[in-house]
This record gives sequence, C-alpha cells and structure tokens, in this order.
Amino acid sequence: MKNKTKFLAILFACLLSSLMNAAAQDVETILNKVRAKLETVNDYEAVGEMKTNISFLKTANATVTVFFKRPNKLKIKNEQGISLVPKGSVSLSLNNLVSGKYQIIDGGKEKINGKEVAVIKLLPTDETTDVVLSTLYIDVESMLVVRARTTTRDNGTNELEMSYGRYAANALPDRVVFSFNTQEYKLPKGVTFDYDDGSAKKKTAETAKDKKGKIEIVYRTYKINKGIADAVFK
Repeated sequence: MKNKTKFLAILFACLLSSLMNAAAQDVETILNKVRAKLETVNDYEAVGEMKTNISFLKTANATVTVFFKRPNKLKIKNEQGISLVPKGSVSLSLNNLVSGKYQIIDGGKEKINGKEVAVIKLLPTDETTDVVLSTLYIDVESMLVVRARTTTRDNGTNELEMSYGRYAANALPDRVVFSFNTQEYKLPKGVTFDYDDGSAKKKTAETAKDKKGKIEIVYRTYKINKGIADAVFK
C-alpha cells in the first residue's frame, strides 16, 4: 500500500511538472511571436497628437513627433521644439520590455474590453535593471500587446495601453495611453511644464499625491524603416 501511494505521488509530481513545462513553452512561444512582430521595425518616425492629464501641471495638447531606433532609442519632440528623451522610462517602448533576460511566468487568462487575452509576467534576471516586473496582456489572435504593466525601482508602477489599426502588421499602435502615479513618477530631465500659480499650485501639488497621471498619443502617420541618424537622439 505504501509503495502504491509513493508511486501515485511520484506520478502526480511528474504530471504536474509536465503541465508546468508545457505552459512555460506555450507562453514562450507567444512571446517569441510578439517579439518577431516587433522586430520587423528597425526604426520609425511618427507624428501624432499628445494629450497630457496631470493635475498639478498646465499643459496644452500638442502635435508631437516620436522617433524610435532599435534597440532602445526613443525621443519625443513637440511642436514648440521641446524634446523629451525618456531615459529610464523603459515602459514607453514595448521593445525594451521584451528584450533582455528574464524568467517567463504564465499569468493565465483575463478579459480586456470583453476579449480574452493571455497574461505573461516577465521577471528580469539582471538585478541591476530598473524594471522589477513586467506584465504583458497579449491578444493571441493578432499577437499584439494590448496592455503592459511595469513595476520599476525608481518610478513605481505604470501602465501602457495600446489600440491598433493601420499599422498592426508592424505592431505599431494607433493610440497609446501611458498612466503613472504622480507621486512616484520622476519626469526626465529636459522637460519643462508650467505649474499652476500661487496657492493653487501648492494645493494641487499636495492633493496630487497618489493620483494617476496620463499621457495619450494618437498617431496620424508613421514612416517605418526609413533610417534615422543617431544624432537625432542626442
């Protein structure tokens, strides 16, 4: 009887291990397909409209040009000529999230806007990276990331939501919404915003704690794989 119980326990452990390995292979396959789609783009120059919703900052909607070059160069320039090079804001680029070395964890399934998506968690194995955990929500029909939640050491947890249309074949979204906690997030150097004046500034700055800020970009056009000089990102 003892031998039979021991045998069943070993068999159960083997089956569980086999199922876990199969699940790991499945999510790795999905991730590889997502990565392959992203890798069709070596560079792009995109024009769009940016809306900024941060309670303690006065910012008007602006036309922006976004430059990207593999593996991780990213620059945003608005119509007033102010440039933003988001060093450390790795979650603004999906390429940054799926590159590097990490442990892949199957997060199961969830529904976003009524559609089932695969949830994949990425734990970086490099302890020096700013990213602690990334969670990707992937539409497995199109192999597109529709949401990405990233926890970092310096900027807390932020979220990226994407909707696709004309440029879905290259995994480039028509609309991006970047959400973050205004208390934890550190705006990169080189970005200038106008704060509210007088007592209103003090009040809104204080009440902005633990509130969400949002940056939305709706893209009009992309120029894909036309070549971008490194000097653009300086």
